[in-house]
Amino acid sequence: MTGNELRESFLKFFESKGHKILPSASLIPVNDPSILWTAAGMVPFKPFFTGAAKPEFNRVTTCQKCLRTPDIEAVGRTARHHTFFEMLGNFSFGDYFKESAIPWAWEYVTENLGLPADKLWVTIYLDDDEAYDIWHKSVGVPSERIVRLGKDTNFWEIGVGPCGPCSEIYVDLGPERGCGSPECGVGCDCDRYLEIWNLVFIQYFKDEEGNYTPLANKGIDTGFGLERVASVLQGVPSNFDTDLLREIMDFTAELFGMDYGKDEKVDLALKVIADHSRAITFAISDGALPSNEGRGYVIRRLLRRAVRFGRLLGIHEPFLHKAAEAVIRQMSNAYPELSDREKHVLRVIRTEEDRFGETLVQGTEILNRLIEEAKSAGGSVISGEDAFKLYDTYGFPLELTQEMTAEQGLTVATDGFTEAMEQQRRRARSARQETEYISERDAEFRKVREELGETNFTGYESLSDRASVLAIFKDGKRAKEANAGEEIEFILDVTPCYAESGGQVSDRGRLTGSGLEVEIIEVVKPVENLFVHRGRVIDGIIKENQQVDVAVDLKRRMATCRNHSATHLLHKALKEVLGAHVNQAGSLVEPDRLRFDFTHYTAVAPEELRKVEEMVNQAVLSNLPVDTQVSTLDEARDMGATALFGEKYGDRVRVVKMGDFSMELCGGTHLHSTAEVGLLKLVGESSVGAGLRRIEAVTGEGALRYINAKEEQLEAVAGLVKAAPNELFQRVENLVQTIKQLENESDALQAKLAKYQVQDLLDCKREIKGVTVLAGQAAAPDMDSLRGMVDLLRDKLGSGVIVLGSVMGDKVSLVAAVTKDLQSSGLHAGKLIKEIAAVVGGSGGGRPDMAQAGGKEPARLAEALEKAYKVAEQQIK
Repeated sequence: MTGNELRESFLKFFESKGHKILPSASLIPVNDPSILWTAAGMVPFKPFFTGAAKPEFNRVTTCQKCLRTPDIEAVGRTARHHTFFEMLGNFSFGDYFKESAIPWAWEYVTENLGLPADKLWVTIYLDDDEAYDIWHKSVGVPSERIVRLGKDTNFWEIGVGPCGPCSEIYVDLGPERGCGSPECGVGCDCDRYLEIWNLVFIQYFKDEEGNYTPLANKGIDTGFGLERVASVLQGVPSNFDTDLLREIMDFTAELFGMDYGKDEKVDLALKVIADHSRAITFAISDGALPSNEGRGYVIRRLLRRAVRFGRLLGIHEPFLHKAAEAVIRQMSNAYPELSDREKHVLRVIRTEEDRFGETLVQGTEILNRLIEEAKSAGGSVISGEDAFKLYDTYGFPLELTQEMTAEQGLTVATDGFTEAMEQQRRRARSARQETEYISERDAEFRKVREELGETNFTGYESLSDRASVLAIFKDGKRAKEANAGEEIEFILDVTPCYAESGGQVSDRGRLTGSGLEVEIIEVVKPVENLFVHRGRVIDGIIKENQQVDVAVDLKRRMATCRNHSATHLLHKALKEVLGAHVNQAGSLVEPDRLRFDFTHYTAVAPEELRKVEEMVNQAVLSNLPVDTQVSTLDEARDMGATALFGEKYGDRVRVVKMGDFSMELCGGTHLHSTAEVGLLKLVGESSVGAGLRRIEAVTGEGALRYINAKEEQLEAVAGLVKAAPNELFQRVENLVQTIKQLENESDALQAKLAKYQVQDLLDCKREIKGVTVLAGQAAAPDMDSLRGMVDLLRDKLGSGVIVLGSVMGDKVSLVAAVTKDLQSSGLHAGKLIKEIAAVVGGSGGGRPDMAQAGGKEPARLAEALEKAYKVAEQQIK
């Protein structure tokens, strides 16, 4: 059975058991900052297991693409470890439980796959007698083939939230795959007993105190590793020998002119490249881009590690984008999004590969020098600071430095690297925020929703409504009432206030009642369909069950809608002008501005920006109607609606259509007509990462303020140069020409001054062991001028050693030069200046013929220059 046939067989089996087949979710978890990657089949369904959201289907089956990196060093060295893999699974959200999940698993592996029952073993949690009885009495597995294991292996939990015991199915691959130990059995680290299916029984809720409470609605979460099972069915020794990976490996081997299976070094490289190329292809397709932080760092690390293994085989030309093509050919039938995004994926990989190639040679040379210096000094450790410099400056991941040093028998001091990395992160503007699987606060709100019901959001149709106060929170705790001056959170049964989501900020507003006024400053949705309002009591007392009126801040809502509707127009215009590869990669919609991140490979040219702006404003002037409708996800796709790939599962979606110009899936608030945007003005375009650009814009009153500010700046500049605004360009152009003329005259004067100084500096030369050495202080405004004076002196001397120093503000600049004929006698400009710079509290280095340095102690310059003669004398052989 091929991998594709196995994938199809599993999904169809559970479809026959009443399960809805859903497509794989994105590798980038949606609205879940607690994890970088979708690392298991259940990740997209966390909201359903936690109770934060209600599923549309109670029985679901998927083949989920997954990415994990904790075992990256083991990839290619073992039979089973991967970074990217596919996880088949069946899920129940309060529907069936062990009584169905266990027999179905046994039925599938024994009847559908034909695995012999006498080769299968089962594990259960220590005290899970319910599972034991089903396996033994209902299914018929002999008791001696049922193994009880402890909490570390057979109980699933991640912090606060739903959890439960596990049961696994193992296949005995035979004693020839084992370790030979008499104690070898299920759970041994050898390859004989292979786990192929893990059944997780979600039956408890673990609270913040560590208490386990039985769930009223129990759930099932299973994981069936596609690559592992394929290796069993195809009778091959490792996952890499299955058709799922072998095709990619064979393509790469042919590309390299090598054969798989003849050389361990070649085999290891081919396995790593096949695995990593799958990971980066899928991750980039799902929206990740190489960078030095978060997900981007993982992609960059995998890509550069794969390239590094190619280099170890002598492959110096870019190849990884070609391996990615093989991945797309192999996998696009199951994952059609790969074909849709092929050009984008290949271009990102090729761009990053080229960029790494440019730095790899230089970085490798530096690392080799560090290794040689360590060996010469009798050491065996590369400092963490040096490793971080390689990472920060040359793009070397720490792991790559560790691998290369390990090949030479050295190690890296990782503590120093970690400290340098932490310092950099503290300086960074932002960093990924870690959160719990389900926070205590979210767990509390989930209970509130179960107790009080959901919030009815009416804000699409109305900007005010009558509501009842369901709950009040002060300092995070439930309260019956709150008084004037207190900051609170509260929940209403009905609200027109939009809660922050999808990049759009929340509404603000007012809550009023008899003698009551509350300012609403923020609205959030900690769990699905529960709107939590945050605000301050201005006057009166707010109480539970009180009837109130709630109204949205109309001016703020309209300004936000302008920017949100304009964002849709901008997205479409960018696709039209730049190409279909443009996809949204993030957005921020506020009342004052909009920010839109999108995939693109180069800076957007000024003329392209003008076309985009003109296209958007043409759509605005066309007064296109903005219509919304709710449909199924399939219907929306058939209509051609643009969607962000990887949004969470849900069959009912909201489609926002603007004439025939734009149609997107969106849950935000919008205008009734594009004409209400007024005007869109682009105010900035920049890079936010490799292959990722950002545009900022303003609309409506914000655009008017921006234009007025520009006019004021223009008038101010015109006043400074004493010209009318319509004469400003000519006036500034004349001033620029005048400045250039003065600069040329200044340069000429500096050149004359330098020649006069050269004559004076020649008096500083001394003969040392038959070599002319000149060290002197010069009056140079910058390093370029200082180097120019060294060149003049070298021309005058013909042969010799020259060291010049200059005080520039509170610092010292030094330049040293050694003519080519003297370098064989031991004279080295880089080594010479390194010792001299130390005198003035600095450091430096360079080539044998030319070097430069800086220092922080100008008062010691004369001392440093005098030392130059002594150091030169010591170097002369």
